[in-house]
Amino acid sequence: MKTVIVVGNGMVGYKFCEKFVAKAGSENYKLIVFGEEPRPAYDRVHLSAFFESQDAKALELAPASWYAEHNIELITNERITDIHKTKKTITTVKDAEFSYDYLVLATGSSAFVPPIKGVEKEGVFVYRTIEDLEGMLGYAAKIKKNNPKAKAAVLGGGLLGLEAGKAVMDMGLEPHIVEFAPKLMPRQLDSRSSQVLQLKLESIGLNIHLSKATNQILGDTTITGMEFGEDDVLDVEMLVISAGIRPRDELGKTCDLEMGVRGGIIVNNKMLTSDANIYAIGEVALYNQMIYGLVAPGYEMADVAAEQILGNDTLMSAEIDMSTKLKLIGVDVASFGEPFMPALKGHSIIFENKTQYLYKRINVSLDGKKLLGGILVGDASDYSMLHQIYLNGMAIPEDPAQLILPASEGGSSFGSALDLPDEAQICSCENVSKGQICGAITDGDCDTFADVVSCTKASTSCGGCKPMVVDLVNETLKLLGKEVKNNICEHLDYTRQELYGIIKVKRLTSYFEVMDACGTGDGCEVCKPLVASIFASLYNDTANKEDVIQDSNDKFLANIQRNGTYSVVPRIPGGEITPEKLIVIGEVGKKYNLYTKITGGQRIDLFGAELNDLPAIWKQLIDAGFESGHAYGKSLRTVKSCVGSTWCRFGLDESVSFAIELEDRYKGLRSPHKLKGGVSGCIRECAEARGKDFGVIAVEGGWNLYVCGNGGVTPKHAILLAEKVDNETCIKYLDRFLMYYIRTAAPLMRTAAWLDKLEGGIEQLKKVVLDDSLNIAEELEKEMQFLVDAYECEWKQAIENEESKKRFSHFVNSDDRDDNLVFVPMREQKMPEHWEN
Repeated sequence: MKTVIVVGNGMVGYKFCEKFVAKAGSENYKLIVFGEEPRPAYDRVHLSAFFESQDAKALELAPASWYAEHNIELITNERITDIHKTKKTITTVKDAEFSYDYLVLATGSSAFVPPIKGVEKEGVFVYRTIEDLEGMLGYAAKIKKNNPKAKAAVLGGGLLGLEAGKAVMDMGLEPHIVEFAPKLMPRQLDSRSSQVLQLKLESIGLNIHLSKATNQILGDTTITGMEFGEDDVLDVEMLVISAGIRPRDELGKTCDLEMGVRGGIIVNNKMLTSDANIYAIGEVALYNQMIYGLVAPGYEMADVAAEQILGNDTLMSAEIDMSTKLKLIGVDVASFGEPFMPALKGHSIIFENKTQYLYKRINVSLDGKKLLGGILVGDASDYSMLHQIYLNGMAIPEDPAQLILPASEGGSSFGSALDLPDEAQICSCENVSKGQICGAITDGDCDTFADVVSCTKASTSCGGCKPMVVDLVNETLKLLGKEVKNNICEHLDYTRQELYGIIKVKRLTSYFEVMDACGTGDGCEVCKPLVASIFASLYNDTANKEDVIQDSNDKFLANIQRNGTYSVVPRIPGGEITPEKLIVIGEVGKKYNLYTKITGGQRIDLFGAELNDLPAIWKQLIDAGFESGHAYGKSLRTVKSCVGSTWCRFGLDESVSFAIELEDRYKGLRSPHKLKGGVSGCIRECAEARGKDFGVIAVEGGWNLYVCGNGGVTPKHAILLAEKVDNETCIKYLDRFLMYYIRTAAPLMRTAAWLDKLEGGIEQLKKVVLDDSLNIAEELEKEMQFLVDAYECEWKQAIENEESKKRFSHFVNSDDRDDNLVFVPMREQKMPEHWEN
């Protein structure tokens, strides 16, 4: 047997092994893989997820057993020191020698550390491996013991730098991003999109420092700060360097392979180096005078090298698509094609909304007929289709601006994913085309999304293509006349909408009745809360009725926090509160030593309540006239308001009064996802009503009603449903809209996503709600009125029922409290102590 040695067991090295053993003829080769790190290959793309779970196993691409099962010899924790080309052998750091027929260099890259004075000091880290992250966690815990307000900086404002900024936040340190360039992500974003991203990141707590050249790291043996110039110093106790990468090409240099001027081992389109038996792939390979730091080109290189070794003539693509989509600290960022467009080559069309942290730019040819590239920040939901239009040279609208404008402002929705050509590459990481995905179904091999993923490996790497793969699977199944169902789980073979109808028609009122009538088994953690939600939407059953089928937050009528304590949020309709009630909240916070904060929804959140204390806290609040704010439930949260015409000289109507009326009407309303509302007294929009599931804005002649907006990870502007309506009509339309959503939405689907999926979109919704096209308006109104009349405060129910109160105990067989709770000072309040390794 011929021997193939792979040096490097990162993502690309592993992908070579995976692809190699899956190909015909691979059984005639012995594969030996060397990795420097002490563990098998892991997912470096999602490295920041390690801070959430601190579970290295969760990032593994394959366990050690996988290598053994495929007759691959995996040698970890051992570095290769020399390559002897004439002898076709390698030497390890332990002086062991191995012979090869073919050698594949997949050594990847290392973090670039700028030559800054003092960079060797304690407290300075690079952001590259799990071991780096473990070191950072340990050091962060140490400095926070001495200073709970410790600061940490990240040197570098590119992709990895911003990921490292998220890591610093997750460790509970005050994060600072230091970037040499005058903008963030200088290689991917233009100045305007970078400004939008900066505003968003600053709004969530990152401190951004641009155009900063670090002269030295301050401190004796341990970092105490960064100096940028005279009197320009940033005091920090930890520094994470994420200033780019350098190819790990030292083996190529020592054995005289042809090298690039700035590093990297030169390869041709067969991934061959200057030696006929040595291949280089991934970030160590210099192809077309470029080092490619993305997963997709590395995976293609791995496939080409595997094919070449097996005697096939597969070649590397002549041009590499550098398009990318990712989520940085919860913010969508994407670029494709040519993100920067010279004026001589084409025109740029830009949509920008800084209040919603949105920026969309597309570049089109001078004749306006071809999409050449673009940038998306804040909302990259259209990335997949825009990318495909660019890649396949598809026709674009006569007015290209329709590609990026919101539907409410003249934008047009894209056609079906089935309109793409069969050769369209859907999953760039695994090089899977639309034809392969659809063919897996039409050939009879697959019937579900999971089947297609297993068969083609589409969406198994970065996951960015998953929405389009789902659409292709569903559309292909429909084309074949097969039913596409999003079943709840293995115990209930129905969609949420179907189960809602069954429970309503059969008048089922308990979980066991539902399982007996239409389920199998005892249920699970997916179907139990969903059934509870449907009961609440149909009968306004509170979580107290069947607490065992609720999720944790609903069961205890409070949001559980990271240290096992709970938050208490009383309802403050419209944000209006008397001084007497404010005093009561202050007394409760003081009595139970709770961290107190004003929320974005104009109410007050009390953190750090122990489970045993919840009933007593609620009683004190209820006695003062408060009710549950349902901050823990998939229900109405708040109806935010400005002061309106009551006080403001610009106000056109009493926004506070109407907000209170709406919040009192819909309080306790359970739905597929949380609901938020807003009422603004004029078009200045101080209540941000167009960022809510429903928003009402006063204009001359009445109220404008907007629906299906939201903030969060994927912000959406609410869309106009009705104009210049009075209070009564507005409530009537809201009743219909909310009940229609509750009836038809999928589990955990916000109103914005629901409207996107609703056939006919906003025009269809107008027909249902305004024109009663389905002849169900009266029914929807009656259902809503029933829920309004059936409302009861869950907190009041719980404290008045001795049996219910028993569940609010940390231990089931004792009244003892949780003595593991540890808090540390924060400003004039407290916070949970951060977890240590």
